[in-house]
Amino acid sequence: MSATPEHIHCLIIGSGPSGYTAAIYAARADLKPVLYTGLTPGGQLTETTEVDNFPGYPKGITGPELMEDLKAQAERFGTQVRFGLVTKADLNATPKRVWVDETTEITADTVIISTGASAKWLGLPNETRLRMSAGGVSACAVCDGFFFRGQEVAIVGAGDTAAEEATYLSKLCKKVYMIVRKGEMRASKAMQHRVTNTENIEILWHSETADILGENNVEAVVVKNNQSGETRTIPVTGFFVAIGHKPNTDFVKGQITMDEQGYIQVIAGSTKTNIDGVFAVGDCADKTYRQAVTAAGSGCMGALDAERYLASAGAH
Repeated sequence: MSATPEHIHCLIIGSGPSGYTAAIYAARADLKPVLYTGLTPGGQLTETTEVDNFPGYPKGITGPELMEDLKAQAERFGTQVRFGLVTKADLNATPKRVWVDETTEITADTVIISTGASAKWLGLPNETRLRMSAGGVSACAVCDGFFFRGQEVAIVGAGDTAAEEATYLSKLCKKVYMIVRKGEMRASKAMQHRVTNTENIEILWHSETADILGENNVEAVVVKNNQSGETRTIPVTGFFVAIGHKPNTDFVKGQITMDEQGYIQVIAGSTKTNIDGVFAVGDCADKTYRQAVTAAGSGCMGALDAERYLASAGAH
C-alpha cells in the first residue's frame, strides 16, 4: 500500500451498461474517470447471449459483444478501465475513500456507484448449466420472453415480479406454468387477480422445482408437490426464475440511504444519494425497470450530475 493514496476526480464502481455509459460521458467532460469493473466485467449482460432490444443493433448482438463495445467506447475517450473489486468505502470522508481488493486505498472527489443487482437463482446444477450455456434458463422475461413465442414455459416465484413476468409471458407463449412454493402468492391482490384471470397461466400450488431437464436446451421441468411428495414432469422449452434480485450494495451499507432490500435511494429526477458527491446509477438503484437501456440512461445522468457537482464545488 502506498503512503499517499491515488486521487481520482471521478471514480466509477461497476462495469455494466450504466457504468460504461457514465464513463463515456465523464471522460468526454474531461473528468478523467477511473472505472473498476468488479468481479464480473460487463455485469449481468455478459451472461446473456442474444440482446435484441438495445437500440442501434437492428440484427441484435450478444451481451458480451455489447459490453465490449461500450468498454471500447469509454476507453476511446480516455477512461481507465481496471479490473478490481471495491470492498470497502468511507463516503462521508472528504475526499471520499475507497479500498480495492481490501488493500489498495484510493481517494476521489466524486463516486458513481453502478454495481448492479444479481438475480437470485434456485441453485440447481442443471439450472446453472443451462443458464451458462444459454439453453433457455433466464431471470428476465422482458429480455428473453420473445425467444419463446408460441411455446410452453415455466416460471418460478410468487411475488409481484413473478406475477408481472408470468402475465407478460402469457401474451407471447402458448402456456405458462407458474410454480408457487406455498398455497398463496406474495404478490399484491391486483397482480394475483391478473394472473388468475389469464387463461393460459396454470398455477402449480405447493410446488417446488426438483430439476430442469434437457441436454443443450430446456426440454422439461420436474416439479415436486411439497405436501404430497408427488413429482410431475412438464414439457417446457423455457424456464424463468423470478424469486428476486439482490443489489450489490453491501460495501456501502450504513452510509447510503437504501430501502429494505438494499437498493440505493436517489433523489427523484436525479442520481444523487444522501451523500454529496456520491451518485447511484443502474440496477443498484432501480428495482422497477432493470433493463440495459434504462441502466445506460441513468449512467448518463450520473456523469452529468457528477460533472455539475464538481463544477459547483470548484474541484474540477
